[in-house]
Amino acid sequence: MIIKEMTQQEIRELLERATIGRLACAKDDRPYIVPLTFAYHSVFLYSFTTAGQKVDFMRANPHVCVEFDEISATNNWQSVIVTGKFEELTKEPDHIDGRNTAHALLNKSAEWWQPAYVKTVIRDHERALEPVYFRISILETTGHKAVKSE
Repeated sequence: MIIKEMTQQEIRELLERATIGRLACAKDDRPYIVPLTFAYHSVFLYSFTTAGQKVDFMRANPHVCVEFDEISATNNWQSVIVTGKFEELTKEPDHIDGRNTAHALLNKSAEWWQPAYVKTVIRDHERALEPVYFRISILETTGHKAVKSE
């Protein structure tokens, strides 16, 4: 097995197929990572969640990264890292197009709103279901893949 860099075309193709990514963010020198549903379009990743720790972290520090993987075996995998900047898509007029785009893209996957918008109980307290649409402006992408050695 050899690990190689992916081309930008291979990275784009993986992002177009991927639905689940691991969002990494940080606040006050504390990292946080969580899986979320994403939709790739042009220079953005779109997503939907509810208010909570990840949203608090991204509002405080908009610099994030997202990892996407396709793994079929220990010697057959691809992994892409997207580095970017969080932008919340509020109900303000200048965000309406972005929210509509996010909804249209995410809605192409069955049950796209789960697990973000289901009843959640943490430490015996039910979390409020406050929807948050957002997008990540893609600043950089990198990718690696395992290939059979020749």
